[in-house]
Amino acid sequence: MASTSSPRHAVVVEDDADIRGLLVLILEQLDFVVTEAPDGLSGVEAVRSTNAELVTLDINLPDIDGMEVCRRLREFSDAYVLMLTARADEIDRLNGLDTGADDYISKPFSPKEVQARIRALFRRARTPAAPAEDQRQADELERAAVVQQSLLPRETVRVEGYDVAGAFRPTRSVGGDFYDWYQTHDGMHLTFADAMGKGMGAALIAATVRAVMRSVADTPAIADAFGSASATITSDLDQSGSFVTMFHARLDAASGRLSYIDAGHGLALHVPAEGTAQRLVSAGPPVGILDDQLWPAAELELEPGDSLVIVSDGVLDAHASLEEFLVNVEKVTRNGATSDEVCAALLELAPADTAEDDVTAVVVRRKH
Repeated sequence: MASTSSPRHAVVVEDDADIRGLLVLILEQLDFVVTEAPDGLSGVEAVRSTNAELVTLDINLPDIDGMEVCRRLREFSDAYVLMLTARADEIDRLNGLDTGADDYISKPFSPKEVQARIRALFRRARTPAAPAEDQRQADELERAAVVQQSLLPRETVRVEGYDVAGAFRPTRSVGGDFYDWYQTHDGMHLTFADAMGKGMGAALIAATVRAVMRSVADTPAIADAFGSASATITSDLDQSGSFVTMFHARLDAASGRLSYIDAGHGLALHVPAEGTAQRLVSAGPPVGILDDQLWPAAELELEPGDSLVIVSDGVLDAHASLEEFLVNVEKVTRNGATSDEVCAALLELAPADTAEDDVTAVVVRRKH
């Protein structure tokens, strides 16, 4: 007699097509309905849309790092997460880092071992949801909110020929979102970051990141500045078992040249005056994942009418797909008369009554 139980869903997040195909076969033998995802952002979307009960997750992905994927999944999903890695140093890191994953396995792997690990996962009882917040937790969240608000820039950037604005809307569950900017003799510096976690811990990590990034402002080359800052930040993150996604940029106002480094953030867009918006791809994993990591700098030219738009994952999470997210961000960017208007519209893409995370946006527009 055929089983009438509901099918179990799994998502395979893996950029290597051969390995992805093998994992699909392994999971189908365990009677999972499997969805494939070749990168991190599509993997997050697939887990959300299928309400998957299991995720196999590669660490090295072409857009956002597997650790960051796991962090985003834990904001809405209690699926079992099996991490896959091919490097010994990553295994050491997984042993010492609270990634939110349930287990890991190294490549190359045996199909039978993968199946055994998965069966073992599903024999575990899931930890029940935490009880309602007590007064002590509420007080900590209130203090964390104060810290988080203090990280936002108090000064308005007034760079000739540019319109710059930022907006931030917290949720009850205070996280580590923040943005920071300041003027320089030739333009401005900008940092947009999200520290893993919630509450006071995440807020304090964010405060540390902001201070360290400001301390390297006088280092001439952006790659050298970011490398020095990330080494300092990583030493602090090692103690807390955390990591931070970051987007850091330096603008030369006269030429419109924007030098930037994306460390696992992946949600910055270049919206040109003419043509299709392009997402700026991450140059590497978040800060704090791997020791001695280097992130190459990239450049783009902001022509008159162009905009740089950076948002937090709270905006992405409000969309059913990455494609829908890109279309809507580009649309509101083009429709806004000022950067302030664009920021307000970006926050509205993630309505306050349904948003599960802080929502943050920064827009740098070069005037016509």
